[in-house]
Amino acid sequence: MLLEHPRGNYRFLRGIDPYSCGVIANPGYEIVHATLEQPLPLQQGFERVAAYLDQLALDRNALCGMELRSPAPFTMQGFIDFNQGYCAVLQDWGLFVDGLNPVARTNIAPTHAAPSEPQLHAFSYVVANPHINRKTFVVAGAGELLEGILEEERIIRPGDTSLDSMREKAAYVMDVMEERLLGLGGSWAQTNAVDIYTIYPLVDIYDQIILPRMGPAARHGGRWYYSRPPVVDIDFEMDMRGIATSIAV
Repeated sequence: MLLEHPRGNYRFLRGIDPYSCGVIANPGYEIVHATLEQPLPLQQGFERVAAYLDQLALDRNALCGMELRSPAPFTMQGFIDFNQGYCAVLQDWGLFVDGLNPVARTNIAPTHAAPSEPQLHAFSYVVANPHINRKTFVVAGAGELLEGILEEERIIRPGDTSLDSMREKAAYVMDVMEERLLGLGGSWAQTNAVDIYTIYPLVDIYDQIILPRMGPAARHGGRWYYSRPPVVDIDFEMDMRGIATSIAV
């Protein structure tokens, strides 16, 4: 369900408590993707976002996406507990809309040079741009967890990382990516960033499952992060963007 954010100048796909499923800027506005030149511990990251938006004279409701890095995958209960603290900041900022979290999110655990605590890697925000002639959007990260509820029983083939299992996991995630993309009102032709998060062999999956589904977006390729999704036994995650402006801050 695509919902209007009355203060953020964007619409969002309803997700679950920790995040929305994706965001798209309203006409006359643009989503900007900002990567931190150096990642920051999460609380400092929130402070950096707040200060940055203040510098641009933007309300905090302009924040529409967060990308986090964690030391290692959480247990499911650990992930739920982490999300409570994360959401508490967004609620304190007044970002929730009718009790719903509108901010899209990706959270992964790097295999190499992992942080010692959860960090902010990047964020996205909305600015006015009366001249933009394209849609800009962020599709939130998703792994092979059946949509709707954070429950271990909803993980597809947990503990099975055979090629057949990984193909099934990747195919499901691609279905979710496309469903979210179309639900936002976006298209593959407008998608110019596709991120893949897994530590398992990708060549066959990329060639046979991902690229054929990307259509015109395949010309931009995909970025493979040798990382784990944020929950134990989830093995494959993706997110996507259609962005006109990406900056380092």
